[in-house]
Amino acid sequence: MFRPRLPRRTVLGAGLAAAGTGLLAACSGGGAGHSSHKDSTAPAADYITPDSKEIGATEALRRPGSERKVKLTAAETPLDLGGGRTVRSWAYGGELPGREVRVTAGDTLALTLANNLPVATTVHWHGLALRNDMDGVPGLTQRDIRAGGSFDYRFAVSHPGTYWFHPHSGTQLDRGLYAPLIVEDPKEPLTYDREWVIVLDDWLDGVDGSTPEAVLAELRKGMGGMDHGDMDMGESGSMEGHDMSNMSMSAATSPAPAPSGPSRMLMGATSDLLGGDAGDVAYPYYLINGRTPENPQTFTAKPGDRIRLRIINAGGDTAFRVALGGHRLTVTHTDGFPVEHTRADALLLGMGERFDALVTVGNGTFPLTALAEGKNRTALAVLRTGGGAAPSAAVRPKELSGKVVQAGQLKAAESVRLASRKPDTTIELKLTGSMMNYDWAVNGKAYDPAQRYPVRSGERVRLSFVNTTTMWHPMHLHGHTFALAGSGARKDTSIVLPGKRLDVDFDADNPGLWMIHCHNVYHAESGMMTVLGYRK
Repeated sequence: MFRPRLPRRTVLGAGLAAAGTGLLAACSGGGAGHSSHKDSTAPAADYITPDSKEIGATEALRRPGSERKVKLTAAETPLDLGGGRTVRSWAYGGELPGREVRVTAGDTLALTLANNLPVATTVHWHGLALRNDMDGVPGLTQRDIRAGGSFDYRFAVSHPGTYWFHPHSGTQLDRGLYAPLIVEDPKEPLTYDREWVIVLDDWLDGVDGSTPEAVLAELRKGMGGMDHGDMDMGESGSMEGHDMSNMSMSAATSPAPAPSGPSRMLMGATSDLLGGDAGDVAYPYYLINGRTPENPQTFTAKPGDRIRLRIINAGGDTAFRVALGGHRLTVTHTDGFPVEHTRADALLLGMGERFDALVTVGNGTFPLTALAEGKNRTALAVLRTGGGAAPSAAVRPKELSGKVVQAGQLKAAESVRLASRKPDTTIELKLTGSMMNYDWAVNGKAYDPAQRYPVRSGERVRLSFVNTTTMWHPMHLHGHTFALAGSGARKDTSIVLPGKRLDVDFDADNPGLWMIHCHNVYHAESGMMTVLGYRK
């Protein structure tokens, strides 16, 4: 039986930082950057908060429609990864991924989450421009959903596209707590015969005693505090690619929990597409729709069918390069928004990113391979339209080495381009930190819920992400979709390469307090997160 839902009012202020809410910390970097205004620690009364009247007024403008009711349970459960591998983890409804939620744009989603986990949790609706008090960030937009409690999420879903949902509590994202959210377009312009939702993940929870919390504790020691002889050195066997400039034997600044499982620190993983260092964590498995390559999911269709692929990267620390053997893909959307159709052999997705693509399939059996970029491991699913032997777990389609398309190369469809306008406000967000000290931050400051970058409703806002680190960061903005400079592609999550600057623009049309953070869960939990706040 569900308990009464907890109050939706938020608790704001600096005292919350010590409340143990386990928020994802934002990927960011040190050093104070100039901007048209400084970050502010103004009193909460100066900001529109999740319980302000403006939140309900904005929701009314979305004209909430027919109600779609869903009941969801988060609980500890055994998960079969295939190939005889079963682990105990946390998941929604005992499934990996959680069962897809599908609504139509204009609907009201009314989802009740029952928390049967041993700890508090929340649900964040990744990519949706929804009402602020439903965004699922504990301690900022809602209270934690305590163990044994429940919460009613209710909001209008106004824009079609491929989205997903997951916790925003500590490292819970790197367990099995994620599921697709598909918002159908009542005036769908695409024509296709079948649809295949593809969720990519990197997996370590429950393998040889590993947990995400233990991995974070190991990483937080920094390279100066590690026994390098125990690290996974990757294919190259070297430490090349990680920032060595701040090497210090005093990197560990606080005691860590007792170790659990083998070392998962990854060294020597490099990728030219990611600007060098590919990631921090050596995962034992890489999954497509919850299955290992030894026992992959098989999707069946008829030769000549036109299939819509909806691809979601739900990983914690891994970019994936995705290709369908024997086929070229036509990219139609990124992060839920349409783009000018673009042909590709393979697609590169950072954590949190999504691509939609169309493909007309041939006759036979074909591998859908997701290469863990720079980590030299793969995930696999199978498309079967006819006869032929199933591909082996080690298959590497030649398309992986063909034309690889990233979101920054796409151009927004004319229907979703932002109107030309100079920004009223520019906020520079330097991404700082290093692998050596594992001190990821934004503008040199680790996450503090009382620190906000102020904007006002009606402004055109420019975010300038300046990556001063030697690692790439997939930066995610809650509650809005921004436009990439130049191409205008509409996104909510974008890769910022090391040493590079990425300018994005959005219209401030959704009041509240909104996270900006790195979607590498370990970078975020270490401090790379901050808050965008609407001033009254």
